[in-house]
Amino acid sequence: MQIERVQAIASTANFKQLPEKFIRPAHERPENTKPLEGMSVPVISLSESHDILVKEIYNACSEWGFFLLKDHGISPGLIEKLQKVGMEFFNQPQEEKEKYANDPSTGKFEGYGTKMTKNLDEKVEWIDYFFHLMSPPSKVNHQIWPQIPSSYREVTEEYNKELLKVTETVLELLSEGLGLEGKVLKSWVGGDAIEFEMKINMYPPCPQPELALGVEPHTDMSALTLLVPNDVPGLQV
Repeated sequence: MQIERVQAIASTANFKQLPEKFIRPAHERPENTKPLEGMSVPVISLSESHDILVKEIYNACSEWGFFLLKDHGISPGLIEKLQKVGMEFFNQPQEEKEKYANDPSTGKFEGYGTKMTKNLDEKVEWIDYFFHLMSPPSKVNHQIWPQIPSSYREVTEEYNKELLKVTETVLELLSEGLGLEGKVLKSWVGGDAIEFEMKINMYPPCPQPELALGVEPHTDMSALTLLVPNDVPGLQV
């Protein structure tokens, strides 16, 4: 079955009006969403002392479930390369990307996808994506990783190593904040066999962004989500 891709829709010549299935109900539209005045998400620097970090991360997770992490040790250059190889995949011709198409209906979740399952309001999200496991090695299928660009695997594996370090640090601090030994939460989510998943979200330019959502309100199923933003604003918490 041919899947309609959002990026392909957006690149159609003279595309100026959203199809009805992308137009959200009035209460969900960005144009009707106002930020809370005087509120800001917690910002935490891993350069702080250990005791302060335990307290800050515990409070952020208890009160928000979300925080901005600084001084985490992952170099800006590596993050830039990660974003570059992801964009290079999506800039390929459509027929090349389709070689990696997933098929959730058959249990094949890894690969190139578009969420075209309508919600209760018969609406869909303005997003294409690429999803695959990064760790543990025993579960990684490199055959589904993009072959173009050729540097995708090298960059992603380097990023995965750095992400493991940051995740271990955050889990240890959160464990201690809960009054547990430092390694407890890591052991509960898999220990050395913890699963790391990569999802690259592609939000094509939208002709009526005030009416659509890239991703609708949701709760992630993972123990932790580490989100790398780009220079386009729009994240809502």
